[in-house]
Amino acid sequence: MTLLTHRLRRRHLLAAGLGTALATGLPGCSRMAPRPMAFGDGRPPAPLSDTGLLDDLEARTFRFFWDTAHPQTGLVPDRWPASPTMASVASVGFGLTAYIVGAERQFVTRAEAAERVQRTLDFLLHAPQGDAQRGMAGYRGFFYHFLHMATGERFDDRVELSTIDTALLMGGVLAVQSFFNGTGAVETRIRELAETLYTRVDWRWAQVRGGHIVMGWVPGAGFGPFIDYHGYDEAMLLYLLALGSPTHPALDDSWIAFCSSYPRTWGSFMGQLHLGGAPLFWHQYSHVWVDFRGLQDAFMRERQLDYFENSRRATLAQRAYAIANPAGWKDHGDNIWGLTASDGPGTMRTPDHSGRPREFFDYRARGAGLVDLLDDGTIAPTAAAASLPFAPVEVTAAVQAMHQRFGEHLYGRYGFLDAFNTSFVDSSATLSNGRVVPGFGWVDTDYLGIDQGPIVAMIANHRQDLVWRTMRSNPHLRRGLQRAGFQGGWLS
Repeated sequence: MTLLTHRLRRRHLLAAGLGTALATGLPGCSRMAPRPMAFGDGRPPAPLSDTGLLDDLEARTFRFFWDTAHPQTGLVPDRWPASPTMASVASVGFGLTAYIVGAERQFVTRAEAAERVQRTLDFLLHAPQGDAQRGMAGYRGFFYHFLHMATGERFDDRVELSTIDTALLMGGVLAVQSFFNGTGAVETRIRELAETLYTRVDWRWAQVRGGHIVMGWVPGAGFGPFIDYHGYDEAMLLYLLALGSPTHPALDDSWIAFCSSYPRTWGSFMGQLHLGGAPLFWHQYSHVWVDFRGLQDAFMRERQLDYFENSRRATLAQRAYAIANPAGWKDHGDNIWGLTASDGPGTMRTPDHSGRPREFFDYRARGAGLVDLLDDGTIAPTAAAASLPFAPVEVTAAVQAMHQRFGEHLYGRYGFLDAFNTSFVDSSATLSNGRVVPGFGWVDTDYLGIDQGPIVAMIANHRQDLVWRTMRSNPHLRRGLQRAGFQGGWLS
């Protein structure tokens, strides 16, 4: 499975979701006063201390979810402001997790967060499920990747029932189940709703080739158009939650099946011996909810390693790759780095900042690793920022550099925009996303929910162990880890 085929599941849908910016005006964020611009306003940002910048980034990124969620359904847009009518269920999972951070950090009150969570879970539970091509939100407990924000129905006939995006949603569902542990009616209801949503997912149904879990399903064609998840990537969470189900668990050998192709990407890259994965989101998404420090499965026990250390090494390898900068991209270096799934200027061949003809891409899973490489000069701030727990010194320096050097174009109402590319300077090009700023280069004009979520959650994990601490008490996650053969760490 290559970078080019792994996660290119959203660009073809954007045209159908274009519209005016969503402005719900929801209450509860009066404590924060970010700039009014959706994107960088062209003025250099005021310098902030490391602590002050992380405070500001955490607050702004949280507000993305609080402000843009639909006021009735609670669904969160896949991206904003370009596509305010199209929700992503993965964004909803990250949003539910962000509400925990908001309550803990007092960006909103606990009661405000609980009310938002209950409304969202209530809607998800009662959204229609069935195998009809239209009018459904999901089937067999799974949800379609993209939904209409206002109705929760499948966004269009091209959208797949997504196992991984359902798993990312369920990560948020289980997080709020464990966090809202009070005895009042709202928090009690949250736990009940979360339990029903999680336990109705028929994970075993999505295993059509032994222990592997298939990527998706569509009415009419079934599982046929989709391959299985196998090998190290963001689907770790998918397998763990599937194994942890008390009602429809994955097969006993599912984790063994998932790990069977690990040897393909085990090796040394940029001086770091680790289980490789070119885009950094592979090393981040599951870690949003799972504290892997000290936990070992059979593969990691044999190598005297754990997945947290593995992600640390992957992060440092990417930084080393940017410092080496073998392709000669402008600005890449010790503090400007980070390749992951992100927007780009568009798929085209055009001269770069130095006049050299280059290949550029639109939305792609960019990355650099032992096996795969896709680098068109596009940097995604979430790639570094969401690695904060793994390499706090290096990541903080990168966040500071991007904020200070490029913040006037890149840092706005909801923190960092999705991506930028200072090597792309063709102002006459037809862009897929974003804009070309004279003297700077290409910069996105959208925030993506699946980028925002890991930023706010991983800041909270680094500072307070917040999501990790919350999830350690969840019996479903514990069961999934144990069935996968994990030992040590907080499981002991």
